[in-house]
Amino acid sequence: MNISLGYYNVDVKIIYKNNRNIYFRFDENGTLIVTCPKNTLNDDIARYISENEDHLIKMYEKALEQKQKDNEFWYLGEKYNVVFVEGNDPHFEGENFVVSNEEELEKFIDSEIDRVFNEEIEICKKCFYKLPEFTLKTRKMKTRWGVNNRRNNTITLNTELIKKRVDLIDYVIIHEMAHFFEGNHSRSFWKIVKEACPDYKKRRADLRK
Repeated sequence: MNISLGYYNVDVKIIYKNNRNIYFRFDENGTLIVTCPKNTLNDDIARYISENEDHLIKMYEKALEQKQKDNEFWYLGEKYNVVFVEGNDPHFEGENFVVSNEEELEKFIDSEIDRVFNEEIEICKKCFYKLPEFTLKTRKMKTRWGVNNRRNNTITLNTELIKKRVDLIDYVIIHEMAHFFEGNHSRSFWKIVKEACPDYKKRRADLRK
């Protein structure tokens, strides 16, 4: 079944259940799922859809927006469209990132997090004198880009940083390394950061965008 919602042509799937009311939702493919009581007539479903058309259009547009976001892939400050092609090794083609499936995409992201973060760690180490030996850890964090635990000499970086430009990743690394010398955000701390990263204020602002 196919219907028109404003300017959109939308596929409809009807599911009959022991409901008292009719419920609408859109699946990941943009199909309108109508869950309704058994013995509901198609004319009644069509009428109910028409009565709620404005609300359904908003729901559909929101579903389209979410689908677009799901197909976006941010990598080192650039946005790519994810294109799934079975049997393909992960690779970039212009504005597209071609990969076999979601699992391979996750493997690529994990490997790049490990490679990029470790490479930038080695580069940023050269900005400091007598930097203590430390362990790098990574995990997804909601409110922080990085954490320095001076008790066990560990720096933890937010895995979401792989979406940011390399210079912003470097700023976070330098920021956390500076905490080995100053535990707080005092003037002395920011002086250390500035010596290693003179434009840290701009990078810090860009990181918030």
